[in-house]
Amino acid sequence: MRTTFAASAALLLAACSMGQEAEPTGQTALDIPEVADGVLSEETMKQVTERLSSDEFEGRMPGSPGEEKTVAYLIERFEAAGLEPGNNGSWVQKVPLVEITGKDFAPLTISGGGEDMALEYSKDWVGVTYREDAATSLEDSELVFVGYGINAPEKDWNDYAGLDMAGKTAVILVNDADFGTETLEGPFGGKAMTFYGRWTYKYEEAARQGAAGAIIIHDSEPASYGWNVVESSWSGPQAYAQRGENAPQLTIMNGWVQMDAGKRILAAAGQDFAKLSAAAKKQGFKPVPLGLTASTSFANDIRKFESQNVIGVMPGSERADEYVIHTAHWDHLGRCTPAPDGDDICNGAVDNATGTAALVALAEAHGKAGPAKRSLVFLAVTAEESGLLGADYYAANPVFPLNQTVGGINMDAFLMAGPSNDVTVVGPGKSKLDDFLEAALKVDGRVSTPNPNPEAGYYYRSDHFAFAKRGVPMLYVDGGEDLAEGGTEAGAAVALDYRDNRYHGPKDEYNPDWDWSGVMGDVKLFYRIGRMLAESTSWPNWNDGDEFRGIRDESCAGEGPGC
Repeated sequence: MRTTFAASAALLLAACSMGQEAEPTGQTALDIPEVADGVLSEETMKQVTERLSSDEFEGRMPGSPGEEKTVAYLIERFEAAGLEPGNNGSWVQKVPLVEITGKDFAPLTISGGGEDMALEYSKDWVGVTYREDAATSLEDSELVFVGYGINAPEKDWNDYAGLDMAGKTAVILVNDADFGTETLEGPFGGKAMTFYGRWTYKYEEAARQGAAGAIIIHDSEPASYGWNVVESSWSGPQAYAQRGENAPQLTIMNGWVQMDAGKRILAAAGQDFAKLSAAAKKQGFKPVPLGLTASTSFANDIRKFESQNVIGVMPGSERADEYVIHTAHWDHLGRCTPAPDGDDICNGAVDNATGTAALVALAEAHGKAGPAKRSLVFLAVTAEESGLLGADYYAANPVFPLNQTVGGINMDAFLMAGPSNDVTVVGPGKSKLDDFLEAALKVDGRVSTPNPNPEAGYYYRSDHFAFAKRGVPMLYVDGGEDLAEGGTEAGAAVALDYRDNRYHGPKDEYNPDWDWSGVMGDVKLFYRIGRMLAESTSWPNWNDGDEFRGIRDESCAGEGPGC
C-alpha cells in the first residue's frame, strides 16, 4: 500500500515558487514551492516502532507504566532530533482523564417478549458507563428502535421525532441512512459516512434526548470492523476526558450487541430487522417502541489521572508565529482480550507505533535540512483509542493558536504492503491542502485515490478531526490501494488481512521481516508536503461549501497575526 521514491532522490530546486498567478476564479493561486527531498531514516522507523510496540511498553495504555516509558522515550528522541520543547519550555501538555473499568457484569436481560432473554457479556454484548459511579444499574428500561439515531434539523431528519426518551433505551443501527448506496449522492453524503454515522455521535445524541441507555446493533460491513474489535475496544479500562462543571447529561449505559443478538431482540418484539432497517433509511421514519425492557448492572473502578501529549517544535526562520503541525497518536489499548496462545498485550505496532515513529523520523529529517520559514510542530497525542481525547484536548487548549496554524498532516497506521502507484486520500476534495498533496505526488509520478471505503467514515476516526472541526485544514492520507505488485486486488487483501487478524488485537506486533519500502515512500511524501507548507506564504483554506469552511473563515476574521 506504500510506494518507494527514487533510490537516490535528486535535490529539487529548493524554495522555487510556482508563482502567484491569478486562477480562473480571480483568486490568487497558491504558493506551492518546490523543495528538496528530506533525508529520512528507515532505521529510525524500525527502531522506534519496535521499541514502542515491545511488551516492555505493555500496549501503551494512557495512565499506565507504559505511558511513562512512552513519553520518556519520545522526549529523548525528539530532543536528539533537534526539536525544542513545544509547550512553553515543557515537552508535555497534561491531559486530565478519568479511567473507568467495568467489572462483575450481569447479563443484559431483555424482558417482555415471553421468556426473558439473557445476553452474555462479551459474547453477545458489551457496555460501559461514562458516569463516574461506583455501580451502574439499568433497570427495566423500555427499548425503542430509533433507526440510525440521527437528529439533523438542517436535513429535516429526526429519528426521535415525537418521542420522550426519559428512562428509555435507544436501539440504534450502525452508520447512517445512506449506507448501501453506490454513489456519493444523498442527504448524508451517499455511501460516504458522515459524522452522524459515528458511534460517538449516536451516544451523544441519545444522551441529549434524555435516554437512560443506548445500544448499537453491530454489523461488520457498515461498521467497517468485526465484533472482535468492538469486544476488545469496549472491555477493560476506558479513558474519558474529565467532566467539568455544567457538563452535558449522560446516559446510564452505552453498549453494543452482536448482530444475531440484535435480530433476536427485534424478533422478540415481533419486528423484522430487515424491514425496520429499510424503513429507517427513509425520511420521515418514526421511532418504534418495542414493548420490551432491558436490565443490567456492573461495578466500576474509577481512577482520575493525567495523561500527556508530547510536543516538540522547530521554530521557523522568518515566520515563527505561523505553524505547520504533524500529528500521530502514541497510545494503544494496553492489555486486552487474550489471543488463543494467551498473549494479552495489544502492542499496537502498526496502530500506531508506526505513525509515532514517523513523527520522529520527520523531525530528524527537518532537523538535518535546517529551519523552514514557518515553524514545524510535532505532536504525539494521547488517548486516541478512547475517542481522540488527547487531540481534542490540545485543539480545545492549543499551545499554538489555531488561527496561526496553517494546516497539518495526520499519520495513523502504516501497513507494510510494499510500493504502490497511489496514495489513498481520506476525505478528498475538502480543502486546498489537496493541491499541496498533488504537487508532492507529481514529483514521484504517483496519483491520489479517493478512499475506497467512504462508508467507513475514516475522516471522523482519527486525530486530525479534532482540528478540522475547529477549522484547521488537515490532510489524512493512507497508503495506496494500487500496489506495484498485485494491483488493487493485492492492496485490498492486505488491508482486509490486517483488519480481520491484527487490528486492535494482540497480534498487531512488530515483525523484523516487514518490507518498509512503501512506508518510507509515504513518509518522504509527508516530509515534502510539510516542507512545502512551511516554506509557502499561502494559507490553504477549506473548499467552498465544505462543512468546516465557515468555522475557519470566522477564526481568521479576527485581528492580529494568522490566517
